[in-house]
Amino acid sequence: MNKKILCICLMVFMSCFAFAQALVKDTAIGFPFFGIGMAVHLPGADMADRFGTNAAVHSNFSYKFKSGFTLTTNGGFLFGTQINEGNILKNISTSDGEIIGNDGRISQIRLFERGYFACIDAGKIFSSKKPNPNSGIWVTMGAGFIQHKIRIENIGNAVYGLDKDYVKGYDRLTNGLMLHQFVGYVYFGNKRLINFFAGVEGIQGFTQNRRSYNFDTMTADDKKRFDLLIGIKAGWILPLYTKPDKFYYN
Repeated sequence: MNKKILCICLMVFMSCFAFAQALVKDTAIGFPFFGIGMAVHLPGADMADRFGTNAAVHSNFSYKFKSGFTLTTNGGFLFGTQINEGNILKNISTSDGEIIGNDGRISQIRLFERGYFACIDAGKIFSSKKPNPNSGIWVTMGAGFIQHKIRIENIGNAVYGLDKDYVKGYDRLTNGLMLHQFVGYVYFGNKRLINFFAGVEGIQGFTQNRRSYNFDTMTADDKKRFDLLIGIKAGWILPLYTKPDKFYYN
């Protein structure tokens, strides 16, 4: 009996799978989809004064309407290794640029870029007949929130001056509203699990330092910033083709 039930379920699943493939191949349909991928950004404006090239891990959840319009929630984590903003630890460094730990030895301090963003985008897929009416040039734009800082890694917590709350006087925590754009291509496969997007991404952040005081400059930084990122973004998609009360996986 269990084998019969399993066979019936498998036949139903395969028929649904085939039906979904026929829909995406022949008809413009509405369906949700998940995306996950990577991006590489070049900084500009005030962002270039602080950081170098960064990378991002991103994900999104979108809904594509039959008309080709899309609504998307985007999120991503930013990370990099190039810090351009001078020697922010100069007031706790020796004349040779070394930092002496609590044990009297030279400490290992590492600096990294860390951040994240989240936004909501509206867009449209400009489709063509090939490979199907659901694939094509994808253009989106939206708004959201961005935050970034200098991560200071105090190896072994060997420097009291960088312990706990003291590190906040150096990390340049910055955040604010952002605009987001993407122009690229989105592909939904006709027969296989090959679904992807790739294109150019732009981010413009209208931000400000959120720390009340910078220890290295011994001043408060309340200047308005314009943080610019532009880069290449690509990812894999898991589409969910729908019928009333059912989901079909491509």
